[in-house]
Amino acid sequence: MNDLQERENWTSKLGFILAAAGSAVGLGNIWRFPYVVGTNGGAAFLLVYLVAIILIGYPVIIAEMSLGRNSQKNPVGAFKDLAPDTSWWLVGALGVFTGFVILSYYSVVAGWSMAYIVQAANGFTSDMEFANLFAGHITSVGEPLLWHAVFMGITVGIISAGVVKGIQKTVKILMPILFILLLVLVFRSVSLEGAEEGLAFYLAPDFGDLSWQSFNDAIAQAFFTLSLGMGAMITYGSYLSEDENISDSAGYVLGLDTLVAVLSGFAIFPAVFALGLSPDAGPGLTFITLPAVFAEMPLGTFFGFLFFLLLTIAAVTSAISLLEVVVAYIVDEHEWERKKAAQVVGIIIFLVGVPPLLGYSALSDFEFLGMDLLDTYDWFANTIFLPLGGLLTAVFAGHIWGARNTAEEANKAEGTLSVGNLFGILIKYVVPIAIGAIMIVGIWQTFAG
Repeated sequence: MNDLQERENWTSKLGFILAAAGSAVGLGNIWRFPYVVGTNGGAAFLLVYLVAIILIGYPVIIAEMSLGRNSQKNPVGAFKDLAPDTSWWLVGALGVFTGFVILSYYSVVAGWSMAYIVQAANGFTSDMEFANLFAGHITSVGEPLLWHAVFMGITVGIISAGVVKGIQKTVKILMPILFILLLVLVFRSVSLEGAEEGLAFYLAPDFGDLSWQSFNDAIAQAFFTLSLGMGAMITYGSYLSEDENISDSAGYVLGLDTLVAVLSGFAIFPAVFALGLSPDAGPGLTFITLPAVFAEMPLGTFFGFLFFLLLTIAAVTSAISLLEVVVAYIVDEHEWERKKAAQVVGIIIFLVGVPPLLGYSALSDFEFLGMDLLDTYDWFANTIFLPLGGLLTAVFAGHIWGARNTAEEANKAEGTLSVGNLFGILIKYVVPIAIGAIMIVGIWQTFAG
């Protein structure tokens, strides 16, 4: 192996856990999770989601980390190493491609969050038309393009610095800040007069609010929030030493990711109900409803600034894992120098993200099954690419490499947790069936609706 290909390893268990948790903690936790809970009735959906995280998310995250650690390769290299002379490497290639696509539009949405940090610092006032404010931002060209470039520049800079000096150093700083900001926002939200109604919505389940769509959304959210099916956990696992127990590490990552998602609900729903707004505002909950909440809240400018700073930090920790998947593939398989790979790929991803950014302005006439360009990118990524990658990874780990080999790799070092026969049943049967159902329902709903 030449100098260009020399692989780094995480220098501490904490560094790996924070990096993997940072990959999982992102816009999916703080932007997507609350509006999915809000549109599915609250507490009953939360319980279904927690079950899905344990039964679906935990086995897949163990499988991906184990594939990465055993092979010490990127997603493509991992499948080539564990199933030589077969076409299974295409599953890894799908993961690399998926990470590439998701980051292209993820950066656009993260750019909106960065723009709202500035907007919040200038102050949200009750006389603002927040729907018009958001529409005005995304239908312009210059400002969204600038923030998209800034966000990608930050992501490229971190990845260029390497696994230890870039990713690990960054998450050790950002993840504690993220938790502190989130706890401050939770305390402020639950202390508002009238917050009790929001707490009841979030904590007192009414199972009559559940539908089949709720179960589908819970499984999809569990899968999306853990960065599964895109090769991120395979890549991060490849930098993990054999002294670490993967069953333990996966449990910590799962716990931290779930904690952030649950806390984000405590930060949002009590405030929304306290000010008489609706929790089922959908994707607009973050950029339209919440600014209205901050406008009415005492010290709202300060807390609005903290919220969008929190959202941006979460976006950065996920974005670096998406870019790392692609860069690790190029460094390993094509022997590029890391900095060159990060910069070239970053520029290409930025350019691929321009069409969805313009989908609200210059390219607003584009339509795919009633969706604009950004939603089209997101539909293909989350309805086709991610679940297909996850399903095939589960099949590979359960049946091709084998559930026993996967479990042995996960349990290689001593730890508090270990996986056994139940893991085999889940990864071989339950996970593929559940993910397959997500795909079928998602595709059917799009074309039937």
